[in-house]
Amino acid sequence: MIWESFYLICFAVGLVLTALSVFTGGGRLHAGHLHLAGHGHVAAPHHAHGGAAGSGHGFSRVNGFTVTAFLCWFGGVGYLLRTHESFVASLVLLVATISGLAGAFLISWFLTSVLLTHERILTAEETEMVGVVGRVTGPLRPGATGEILFSQLGTRRSAPARSEDGTPIERDIEVVVMRYERGVAYVRRWDELTRDHTEV
Repeated sequence: MIWESFYLICFAVGLVLTALSVFTGGGRLHAGHLHLAGHGHVAAPHHAHGGAAGSGHGFSRVNGFTVTAFLCWFGGVGYLLRTHESFVASLVLLVATISGLAGAFLISWFLTSVLLTHERILTAEETEMVGVVGRVTGPLRPGATGEILFSQLGTRRSAPARSEDGTPIERDIEVVVMRYERGVAYVRRWDELTRDHTEV
């Protein structure tokens, strides 16, 4: 009965930890943000940063997912085999351990080969706001904050915005982010920038 209890406890612990990770949100993967390449940046110089994006996602094969999978498979198989008296304890332990390792390996393979195949670490340049072209959705008044809508990395986003030089900018005007400070984009009209560039 001691071995049966041991296997049953392992199975129960693995099952409870799995349920807790699902219901509390602990099972979410944090291996970088999944973004699709998009357009919406103008050809403006971006700040250079040292270090390139890592091709890996830093996912360890020994983690909460694989540990809980091992406990569930090890405990479940061990308990089922111990209910049959024809199996000796050492053989049950061996088969249960192999089953647990197999279950952990399958979970690890699924995570690394299926769920995380497109995950990567983004560089600072890929999320750089300076140079982003957007459209005003909330009018920009002098001294007041409006809103712009823009596309970045394949998704549509919005951000609080102000006119960089203080001039009002109406709704639906295309603008360019000149600087981004404390969550606020400081923008200028796109037609002004193209006009200035043409004159030069």
